Amino acid sequence: MSTTEPRTRPPDPDWAEIQSSAEFVELRRRLRRFVFPMTVLFLVWYLAYVLLADYAHGFMSTKVIGNINVALILGLLQFVSTFAITMLYVRYANRKLDPLASKLRETAEAGGAE
Repeated sequence: MSTTEPRTRPPDPDWAEIQSSAEFVELRRRLRRFVFPMTVLFLVWYLAYVLLADYAHGFMSTKVIGNINVALILGLLQFVSTFAITMLYVRYANRKLDPLASKLRETAEAGGAE
């Protein structure tokens, strides 16, 4: 009969200490630095499209090529801008957020803030 030692579990992280750490504060600052301006930019762009569609019928119905008008082009650009913002966020997160988040995760898994 063999005896196995029970697995020792690392101590639980001190979440309050991690949250108040300089690294966590920096991570939140970096996230907000991207998310807030990009959200405002996209909402302004979307609101401009809605207002143009509602109040600038002549402009929006201007034909560009065949039956393709300005409204259709701007509407499709809404989708393009959504994908562009997603790609920009992924690139930003990979460069600025993920390295710091990985460091914080390692600290948490080790059982506390350094």
